[in-house]
Amino acid sequence: IVKAALLGAGTVGSGVYELVKERQEDFPHICGTQIEIAKILVRDASKEREGIPSELLTDNWEEIIADDSISIIIEVMGGIEPAKSYLLEAMKAGKQVVTANKDLIAEHGHELLDTAEQYGCDFKFEAAVAGCVPIIQILKQSMSSENITEIMGIVNGTTNYILSKMTDEGKSFEEVLKRAQEKGYAERNPEADVEGYDACRKIAILTSLALGKQVDYQDIYTEGITKITKTDIEYAKALHASIKLLGTSKWEDDGKIYSMVAPFMIDSDHPLGHVNGVFNGIFVNGNMLGDTMFYGKGAGKLPTASAVVADVVDAVKHQGTNIMTIWEQDKVELGDRANFACRFFVRVADTTSKETIEKVFGEVEYVTLADVSGEYAFLTEKLTEGAFEEKSKQVDMIMRIRTAL
Repeated sequence: IVKAALLGAGTVGSGVYELVKERQEDFPHICGTQIEIAKILVRDASKEREGIPSELLTDNWEEIIADDSISIIIEVMGGIEPAKSYLLEAMKAGKQVVTANKDLIAEHGHELLDTAEQYGCDFKFEAAVAGCVPIIQILKQSMSSENITEIMGIVNGTTNYILSKMTDEGKSFEEVLKRAQEKGYAERNPEADVEGYDACRKIAILTSLALGKQVDYQDIYTEGITKITKTDIEYAKALHASIKLLGTSKWEDDGKIYSMVAPFMIDSDHPLGHVNGVFNGIFVNGNMLGDTMFYGKGAGKLPTASAVVADVVDAVKHQGTNIMTIWEQDKVELGDRANFACRFFVRVADTTSKETIEKVFGEVEYVTLADVSGEYAFLTEKLTEGAFEEKSKQVDMIMRIRTAL
């Protein structure tokens, strides 16, 4: 029997415990041995937790790290500390580590992987990005021979649910956010999701893996969905498009990598245009393989738990072995956003004339809605961000959304 300790018994932690318990009979056929959760670290060991035996609970980390019979540490507690200290200590003690902690990976991925290599153990984090979609494994192994030129993904299920419901039901952002909170898709404080911070950390992780070098999430321009309105959604429909919060990294001809998180209008026929609800989709372009698309549930108790347990199974198969992951300390200098080019969807008040719009932006494609007046809406030609910002100062702008049209 391989014994594991679980750090955290919240939504994901309880899901991991349930799944390990449910798959007991299958593990010998999957990885050659039984897997048992021997201890669960919690803040308050006296608090009863439904479905979890109280004798497994402990609030004492030393009880876990000193137990030589525990060979795998599963961290689902979140946050930077004490999670980082626990995992470093575990690897120095020769224990395999599995985590779902995107904040920790985005900030300290290189250090954690370097420690794992140094002490001959493995460090796995598939569940940190896109839930049950195995994008980490794909970038680390299946696409390791590719020269990746673009990663573009819907990597936050909460914002995708909100935008999908706004599109399908014509409701406002505030109305749908409230429903998402009632269903448990959004936190009471949804800032990390709706302002794009969660997606930012995830695209930083994916880009770091693709490059094998450190991409700091703090360097990635990030914009959320709080300003998207029902009217914006209707304009998108008129353009046979949908609005999605995308995390993007693109390798351009100037040799720079441009990375951002922002709402984009994308064609409804694009593979990501069909990713709705709490689902995630990640679009990757490689020089040999071309376009590939990975799709699945990106959030929730059981999809995330499934990714965690899959990593545990893999860790059991490779006990005492470090599977190399290239993530060097060298920091990637991202391209200046001012030089990134795309088409923009723009709404301006009709205090700005069409003559002025065309003088400022050149040839544009106008879009109209029967029940909207007092404004002009249009698509620009491809412009750099810097050029657009200068031009937008000359018009009475209501809204702008980047497009992949």
